[in-house]
Amino acid sequence: MRGIDYAIVGAGAIGSVLAAHLARAGHEVAVLARGTRAAQVERDGLTIDGLATFTVPVRVVRDPAALRAARVLIVATKTPGTAATLASLQLETLEAAFSIQNGPGKNELLAAAVGRDRTLGALANTSAELLPDGAVLFTRNVNVFIGELPEGTSDRVRRIAGEIDASGVRAAQTPQVLALEWSKFCAWTGLMALSVTTRRPTWAFLVDADAALVIVRVVREMVRLADRLGIAVSDASVLPVASIARSPDRDAVASIVAIGEGYRRDAAGHRMSSLQDVDAGRPLEVHETLGYALERAAGVGLELPVLQTLYGVVAALDPARNPPGP
Repeated sequence: MRGIDYAIVGAGAIGSVLAAHLARAGHEVAVLARGTRAAQVERDGLTIDGLATFTVPVRVVRDPAALRAARVLIVATKTPGTAATLASLQLETLEAAFSIQNGPGKNELLAAAVGRDRTLGALANTSAELLPDGAVLFTRNVNVFIGELPEGTSDRVRRIAGEIDASGVRAAQTPQVLALEWSKFCAWTGLMALSVTTRRPTWAFLVDADAALVIVRVVREMVRLADRLGIAVSDASVLPVASIARSPDRDAVASIVAIGEGYRRDAAGHRMSSLQDVDAGRPLEVHETLGYALERAAGVGLELPVLQTLYGVVAALDPARNPPGP
């Protein structure tokens, strides 16, 4: 069998989108999956619907220790349990690895497992949903940014981004990947918290002025944290976080409401992956994301009271903390 070009940890929504498109483009792809999902992909292949419609067979690896070599490793699971999964990998040959998980803490976990010289930064402004029948609904295809950490680009980054983009999932290299990751994280924390607490589609809580004001408060706290860590954020994110941080409440709320109207018009069915997890009874990545931000803030003597409150509420709603009754 040919060597593996792309090994993708996780056959959930985004992992499946990447794996299916890369396999369809002719790359040798292996997905690391377990249980029912592994059996499903082995039997039926990966089916994509929505922005693209096709089915493609993909190799499934159930035991991470059985994966010995790959050119590129992509981590696309939820953050809970990532450290244990990465620790079980025994890759002898690997050119580069990156994670499209939420939160900058993902890079630290990956670097500890495969080495900093192999670890790239990445973020995905891409959305999909794993449906009950195993198909994946591909709903947003904006961009996957990839770059060297903490900044810069390289031939390997250009090659990987080019291959993913050519497969049909929009991707590009960036010399400022860490800044972009934090810009996304500053927006994502508020969006994640509101999606879980309101249990509403993305557009519905974005167009609500009260919910939008809460997001504004979280974004401002997160931008203060990024600034304290010496990371300059920008508006190149799902929300214009730099502008929100310096704008009056009225203008900041209006910008979020306008984005919500765009979702209502163009992606009314979009739901944050965190809301999908709550509805499916899956663990939330609250400790690895919101908790990570609070830990970093404590380390530099910064208080984030709004995020601290939301952290407690979201943690209380975590299905892992509140398993369904008999």
